[in-house]
Amino acid sequence: MPKEKSKKKPGVFSKRDLPHFKKLILKKRENLLDKLSNLKEKTLEKSYQDYTGEHSTYSFHMADQGTDAQEREKAFMFASREGRYLSYLDRALELIEEGKYGFCNECGEPIAKARLEAVPTAKLCVECKSKKEE
Repeated sequence: MPKEKSKKKPGVFSKRDLPHFKKLILKKRENLLDKLSNLKEKTLEKSYQDYTGEHSTYSFHMADQGTDAQEREKAFMFASREGRYLSYLDRALELIEEGKYGFCNECGEPIAKARLEAVPTAKLCVECKSKKEE
């Protein structure tokens, strides 16, 4: 007796893939939280005195202080961007729990597994994303 052929197209997401993508998203989330923690610890929690050296016997040049301010600003920008990505990962986890993950918000078709591997927070299939960018 021949086996039934699956109607599923190769490379297309199916609900059987949910555990794999949940694990992938949780790993990305954990790495992101570690990165944010390190960024906060090394840059964002330093006080102005740490940067200006008010307790130091050496005075800092204005250019050094400007560079330090720029570094703090850049760290804040990175933390903000990573925080946004964290919210996207959390939303993807919610969609997994709701059984709505892996389907395009525009056309409702399953998103290609390769796209979800590259961008686990993807909400649009490649075709709909291309149309939206045009």
